Amino acid sequence: MKLSEYVTHDAVGLAELVARGEVTGAELEGVALEAAAAVNPLLNAVVETWPAEGGGASAGGTPTAGAPLAGVPFLLKDIGVTMAGKRTELGSRLAEGNVAASDSYLMRRLRAAGLATFGRTTTPEFAYSITTEAVLYGPTRNPWDLGRSTGGSSGGSAAAVAAGIVPVAHATDAAGSIRVPAASTGLFGLKPTRGRVSMGPDVDEIFSGLAVQGCVSRTVRDSAALLDAIRGPESGDPYFAAEPERPYTEEITRAPGRLRVGVLTQGDGRRRTAAPVLDAVSRAAELLTSLGHHVEEATLDTGVSWEEFVLANARLWTANLAPWLDALATAFDRPVDLSTVQPETLASHTWGRRVTGAEFVGALGVRNTVARAVGRRFERYDVLLTPTLPELPPRLGAFAEGVEDLDGLGWIDRLFDRSPFTVAFNVAGTPAMSVPLASDPATGLPIGLQFAAAYGREDTLFRLAAQLEEAAPWSDRTPAVWAGTA
Repeated sequence: MKLSEYVTHDAVGLAELVARGEVTGAELEGVALEAAAAVNPLLNAVVETWPAEGGGASAGGTPTAGAPLAGVPFLLKDIGVTMAGKRTELGSRLAEGNVAASDSYLMRRLRAAGLATFGRTTTPEFAYSITTEAVLYGPTRNPWDLGRSTGGSSGGSAAAVAAGIVPVAHATDAAGSIRVPAASTGLFGLKPTRGRVSMGPDVDEIFSGLAVQGCVSRTVRDSAALLDAIRGPESGDPYFAAEPERPYTEEITRAPGRLRVGVLTQGDGRRRTAAPVLDAVSRAAELLTSLGHHVEEATLDTGVSWEEFVLANARLWTANLAPWLDALATAFDRPVDLSTVQPETLASHTWGRRVTGAEFVGALGVRNTVARAVGRRFERYDVLLTPTLPELPPRLGAFAEGVEDLDGLGWIDRLFDRSPFTVAFNVAGTPAMSVPLASDPATGLPIGLQFAAAYGREDTLFRLAAQLEEAAPWSDRTPAVWAGTA
């Protein structure tokens, strides 16, 4: 298969070719490596590659008959999943050289799905940012504009998919880390419900339940197929999301019905939504109306002030981060200082070690308040529509300006100010997706629109996403750095 043909297929399409015997997994891996060689020097999205264990191998190494994504090239984000014998460095010099001893539950399911995992992608240090500019790897560049951020923390995966190296890649999301890079690079990205995918067995939850596992993809059906492959509980999981009525790959063939859609255009923080993004939301609302949905202006009352929301999240984030860093420092006999971590990480570590037990429990109480308040909005609306981001992807380096003057609270405040729409749905545990419905006429940069639904209602989002993909297709839009023309 030629590279120019490879990039025209999504993951489901490639798997169908493999199933029919028209191409082998080994051939696909070769083309994916060719794509990486062509564009990764410009993007810095893929940290390393290795020979894939293709052909639909299960956790035990035997072929999996009928694996849904057999032979499809796949990349792991450098955090949130472990693959036995492969490095997982968490984007940090503190964990440099760390090799996983065993597969996580997620990795076992990725193997069973038949995915041919052949490398790992960049992430900001400890996934603790919404721009992917780790000192360990260097900045990851946006294929639409090499001077701009890919978003984070799944920025490497997003750049790799957007540029055509792979059709779908692993991603995680604790504050927008699937949706932000999807919006920044013109991809589809759905954050599942809390408890939909297991984090085990080494951890029960990440960042007090704010983080989830998922992917970024160019098509809706790829995200549906991947989530079908990895969803479901494992023994000891602290959260449980009821199994869906039917596979998500079936949901995307079903009409969503007439949905009640509430539209929000401004976040609660200081940053105002830029004009191109406001226009994109307006056009999305018009499209929804034309498709028969009931659309009206709405608000999202989280039950707490913005300042209280940021403070509680800073306590949860930093108090989780601090012992994580301390454990790595002990394991590798390294100090936690500027020789091993970035200034914002060090500041967050220091601040997190000072969070008291009472403050942490109080922050969990705020999490509950927010979850209940957000949940009540879905008694009125089936879906909430917001910008994914209030502005176009920022220039590389923008997040680092004056970072040496910030403490742990200040860093979280900066991140939330840049992404005020995404975090509430992590706190509430409800699913949300970024859909690449628009682009900026002046720059050509993609603009993502976020749609959120009630707890456990990925089915609603997938149905709507498929309808939007058919009504306003985005697959013909390709970035300046694109493997198909390399």
